[in-house]
Amino acid sequence: MESSSATEPARKLMIIDDAGLRPVSFRPPLLNYLKDIWQRRHFIWEEAKGKSSTNNRDMLLGRAWNILNPLLNSAMYGIIFGLLLQTSRGIENFIGYLVIGVIFFGFMRQGLNGGAGLIQSSRGLVSSFNFPRAALAFSLTVRNMLQNVVPAVVAIAFGLAFQYPNVFNLGLFLVIPVFILMHIFACGLSLVVARLTAFVPDLRAILTFVSRAWFYSSGVFFSIDRFITNDTAQKILELNPAFHFLQAVRGLALYGEFPSLLVWSYMTLSSFAMLLFGIVFFWRAEARYSSVR
Repeated sequence: MESSSATEPARKLMIIDDAGLRPVSFRPPLLNYLKDIWQRRHFIWEEAKGKSSTNNRDMLLGRAWNILNPLLNSAMYGIIFGLLLQTSRGIENFIGYLVIGVIFFGFMRQGLNGGAGLIQSSRGLVSSFNFPRAALAFSLTVRNMLQNVVPAVVAIAFGLAFQYPNVFNLGLFLVIPVFILMHIFACGLSLVVARLTAFVPDLRAILTFVSRAWFYSSGVFFSIDRFITNDTAQKILELNPAFHFLQAVRGLALYGEFPSLLVWSYMTLSSFAMLLFGIVFFWRAEARYSSVR
């Protein structure tokens, strides 16, 4: 009788080189981490474009809500603060001032709100694949920037319509770098908030109050110079980067006022410092995100 082993097909031994494999929960050196993000730039861009095109598609008006929401908010704040509380006094073209303030501040607030729960909402991807998790925040920022182009143009056009025929000045073109700097700042903010809320979910409830306090202290619907008479308080409020971003956009778009070199330096430094801090702060917990529930 032949041995049963002789009838079985020969089993092949396969040797797998695992030298290039890494666990899902892994924190590479910071320089390698940055290189990994750069190598995935095409994926970040394509994902951002894809999600941007599907935003609000389940609503009847679709992406028109990207414009209608901030305009409705502007109308509400204009009635409450401009008419009832008279914060419009002393502000030239208050409607343009308000609309630009509300809409452009919303771009920065997206960084605060978008980072909240970012890891939890991508739990399946984070726990299954090895990739720099900071790419999620970069993708979110690129998506927001693409969606915010039209609202930004509408806000400026809306503001200029209320000071016709003074509707054009060379400063309009410099709104573009300010717009980009605002989103760089928002990206860094998203990274910070994403890590904090990943491990302390209760912070998401507190962010509502933080967002509101930031809104009211940024001069969105009133002039800080007019309502804040205490020099120390005014200097503290002027440390807020959002205040300078909004003042720069309004000055360039509505009043033909160019920010000083000091203001440009402060906006640039604030944006890239927030981004750098956000990357490092987020990276330090890279190995822990796959365990977030």
